[in-house]
Amino acid sequence: MKCSIDHHLKTLLQITFICLASSGFARNLELPARDTNSLDGYTFARQISELSLAEREAVFANEIFEGNVPPFLRTFCPVTVTNISDSQTNVATFFTAPDYLALGSDENYFLAPLSPNTAQTIADRLGCVLPTRKMVDTIYAAAEVKLPPSPIPPSAAMTTVSVFAQHNQTIRVQRATFLTAQPLGALTAGHKKDVVISARLAGVTNKVAIYGWHLANGLPIQPLYLGHTAAWVDYSQCIRLVSQTMIVNGAKKTVAEVLADPQLCGLISDEGVITNGRYQNIPGGTGFRPVVSDVAPETGGEQGLTSNFTANQQSATPTKIRQAAEFDRRNARATNETLSLPWPLMFSASPNFGELAREIQLPDEVRVLINAPARAAFAKDKPVLLVFYALPNGNSIEQTLGKTLQPGDDWHFAIQHIGAQTRWLRNTITNRTIVVAYLEAGGKSWPAWRKQHSDQRIQEILDGVRGIFAASKTEVVLASHSGGGSLVFGYLNAVAKIPDDVKRIAFLDSNYGYDSKLHAGKIRDWLVAGSENRLCVLAYQDYLGLLNGKTFVSENGGTWGRSLAMLDDLSAPFRFNSRTNGGLKILSALNGRIEFMLKENPDRKIFHTVQVERNGFIHALVSGTADEGKGYEYFGERAYTKWIQ
Repeated sequence: MKCSIDHHLKTLLQITFICLASSGFARNLELPARDTNSLDGYTFARQISELSLAEREAVFANEIFEGNVPPFLRTFCPVTVTNISDSQTNVATFFTAPDYLALGSDENYFLAPLSPNTAQTIADRLGCVLPTRKMVDTIYAAAEVKLPPSPIPPSAAMTTVSVFAQHNQTIRVQRATFLTAQPLGALTAGHKKDVVISARLAGVTNKVAIYGWHLANGLPIQPLYLGHTAAWVDYSQCIRLVSQTMIVNGAKKTVAEVLADPQLCGLISDEGVITNGRYQNIPGGTGFRPVVSDVAPETGGEQGLTSNFTANQQSATPTKIRQAAEFDRRNARATNETLSLPWPLMFSASPNFGELAREIQLPDEVRVLINAPARAAFAKDKPVLLVFYALPNGNSIEQTLGKTLQPGDDWHFAIQHIGAQTRWLRNTITNRTIVVAYLEAGGKSWPAWRKQHSDQRIQEILDGVRGIFAASKTEVVLASHSGGGSLVFGYLNAVAKIPDDVKRIAFLDSNYGYDSKLHAGKIRDWLVAGSENRLCVLAYQDYLGLLNGKTFVSENGGTWGRSLAMLDDLSAPFRFNSRTNGGLKILSALNGRIEFMLKENPDRKIFHTVQVERNGFIHALVSGTADEGKGYEYFGERAYTKWIQ
């Protein structure tokens, strides 16, 4: 009898010690703080309702990594378990999320059913695992709030977002009845089936293990089931995150270590040893791909692909981060994600200037990066100024954005600085939300790309990007530099007339492809159609420039010649005024709505990209407005230096 009492007393002391130890080991999700402008659960569900499984899961994961998680889900709950192995009592505590993974705020959150592969991706990034069957049972037994299952009659609709949202609302109503006594953050269970790990997964391929939905008597409606493929996701299954780290007999161990230990596995497994307790990212499971988070992978502005920002991760080069994610730009995999996913889906935060970005690699070798200001800059009564910027030949998006050069950096990073000039513009133009869509062609040449693809495809791409901001009043700018002008002319070829939402066309030494027969009439009609429509053309006497002692364009074939041809075509319907300022010939019409800035070149220099660097992008966006010439000088010193990252 005494031995028995001593044994129970020892066990009790162990449990007390473990509980005290676990109280000093609070497990929180290491995520960015939730932005107050983040989508709430209802809005998110509505916006993803028409997306494919792969698309909506990529969007969901991106929102999670950006911190769009209710505060109550961020602090995990300790659950203590015991077992006896070889006459020794083991006591452990694991840490579980208080509810299933959700997106949104405490007041309006969405419990999102997910495939196991996406769930595993999220768990890996957040230092978590998925539970075992025994852990699900233990969590239910320990739950302070036990919600009864609410099945919906089976139908084809059970895998749709509309039914997910319906079931989510049912659970929210159930949970509300407990809030006074048990506020959000109390351990809650019973209302969903769990996606679990199981020893049985080792014997199957591309399957999901589902278990749970406990009744009040503690028995589950759903026994352990592996009959569905990994791509099966219905309203009843959700994701419970469990910390990778647990405490066993007073020492920290990982869940994987405990599951692989024959003496300890019984603490959290009723299937014996589990040696590979995770799902693999199997092709066809969800199609989920890594999400690249920032606007300029070569500039140190990459937030990275993990939620824990250690010093080493922050100092890692963005190129290495991108390669580790298997999404290096030079080997980027084409995606089938819907181009026009509504703002702000798939946008990620940058540590630089609070900007947001979304990157898309299209199957036809077009790379799009959309750079936007912080969500707070968007307002219902504030139009979005969507600037399409077609890249010059030979330059990447990262080089076009620009950065402060460091030893060994390529000089291309310091010759345009469109990123810094955009920030200057955002600080100046406060009645518009300026968004820039950078468009890079495969081979870094729009003229070469157009030889392999139709102009109609350009229209489709631009219309797709427009669709991202369809909920806002949107004004469009078609801007380009160098060979990027080929994209603009391809677009003009594809449309019957220039759309009404296009408010500005800006050629930054890029109108090589101008053809009077194809383009003069459309540009003229567009200028006549809208009193706010503006054309800005920057060029220089490139036919006089010398490269290695030789000229490189003809008098008519360069931008100087093409600008004179454009001027000649527009001079018939519009009356131009002309003036010269320090070798800069300025011709304007329609009270400045049309403006040609033509740089003379008696010294036979090359000013091709200098025109852009010296505040050219700024001028191209404000010419003909009250902001023209204020705070900057075209072809003067950089006005945007403090905005360079």
